[in-house]
Amino acid sequence: MDALIREYPVTIEIPIAWGDMDAFGHVNNKVYFKHFESARILYFEKINFFEVMEKTHIGPILASTQCRYKIPLTYPDHVTAGARVDTIEDDRFIMKYVVISHEHKKTAAFGEGELVTFDYQNNTKALIPDEIRKRIIALEKTVTHDVGT
Repeated sequence: MDALIREYPVTIEIPIAWGDMDAFGHVNNKVYFKHFESARILYFEKINFFEVMEKTHIGPILASTQCRYKIPLTYPDHVTAGARVDTIEDDRFIMKYVVISHEHKKTAAFGEGELVTFDYQNNTKALIPDEIRKRIIALEKTVTHDVGT
């Protein structure tokens, strides 16, 4: 399973709850987006994005997201969700996600989100703060892939 997650500098283990399943007997599609969100928020915590946001009022806002489902998940299981930044532009970045099933030892889903940096005080897009850009690049250098800049 380590090989499936090694490109993701931030990971979180999440149990599958009985209530995550739908009438078709597998985990509902919206739950995968919750797993992506859990990994994304942990990523932001690791780079202290919320701390910078308190000072500057500039923080992330999700512009778009998508998921590609590979295998259905069911209770009982645990998953590891991973997040990494793939591309950084002036005012946005692309975050990639993965959800790995512990039971199946396979990737259950891949995802992607486009995050725009937003000035919450002035209600407008903003440039990524240099401090955040540097922290993203430093965190991404801890794994075996290159971050686009």
